[in-house]
Amino acid sequence: MTLLLKPITRLSLFQTHFQIINNNNPRARARAISVSCSWSHEAHKIVREFDPKIPIEKAITPPSSWYTDPSFYAFELDRVFYRGWQAVGYTEQIQEPRDFFSGRLGNVEFVVCRDDNGKIAAFHNVCRHHASLLVSGSGKTSCFTCPYHGWTYGLNGELRKATRISGIDDFSINDFGLVPIKVATWGPFVLLNMDNEILQKDNIDTDNVASEWLGSSSELFSLNGVDTTLTYVCRREYIIECNWKVFCDNYLDGGYHVPFAHKGLASGLSLDSYTTSDDKAFIERSLADSEKVQMEDIRLCEGVQKGIESPAYSTGRYAPNVEKAMHHFHCLLYDNLIN
Repeated sequence: MTLLLKPITRLSLFQTHFQIINNNNPRARARAISVSCSWSHEAHKIVREFDPKIPIEKAITPPSSWYTDPSFYAFELDRVFYRGWQAVGYTEQIQEPRDFFSGRLGNVEFVVCRDDNGKIAAFHNVCRHHASLLVSGSGKTSCFTCPYHGWTYGLNGELRKATRISGIDDFSINDFGLVPIKVATWGPFVLLNMDNEILQKDNIDTDNVASEWLGSSSELFSLNGVDTTLTYVCRREYIIECNWKVFCDNYLDGGYHVPFAHKGLASGLSLDSYTTSDDKAFIERSLADSEKVQMEDIRLCEGVQKGIESPAYSTGRYAPNVEKAMHHFHCLLYDNLIN
């Protein structure tokens, strides 16, 4: 399942930063640094409006600006999503040579593929000619051909063909391959890391990836077979008009909303007898129930986002007995952003 959570912010500052910083003009570089420092300084101020040291019984939730401010969202992309390992797909999506799938993380368009030798690779899904996206969705291919001007790349990222470039000066085909992204797998999951320091490492140790991605939970998950027993069933995408944290908060409220918003789920779920099996009828029923719950959650989250944007709301409170996980999530996010 892929959730396309719209940021509900304007990203002009963030986009300007990345567009300008690649310019060789010294003035442009200076302006890029200025823009970057500007949104970073503003975001730091907003981060500090939440105090993780206050116990949950007395704590207030993060301010609405955490969910609406453009500089804060840009800061989150840089500090959270573009650092560390992020799960973007499943190994079964690229099980065979020449399989590929594409996606988007923040402003990063990516493609993951398996070449003819069985090696998994990942690249920015952007043609080096005039920035067209190369592919969409998933499928099977022997190469990536730009739909705009026909530039063609191998599954190893090398530029194979640049059409109609006779007369061009100072051009080397070896310098215009696809921009790589570091990729790794853990169990059934495909992981990407946008950090440039990681990109320089030739070999990625699986144990280190698991530790960096899951922390102390990696051993627990392995012991319970999470990395060996999960199988890919299907992929579903949802576009949700809310900030990404609204959806996380909804999931982490300890089931607080279930009796009120998911009455069918609350009445039909028996944790004492809950098991997973390969029964196709059971899987189909589960997917249908999941779809219903998802639609209910989307309505809830989009309603919360509208409420957060209202001048009537600034902060809220936690229900200490059930919203511990939500409070913990906010504290972890604070630590990621402030350090």
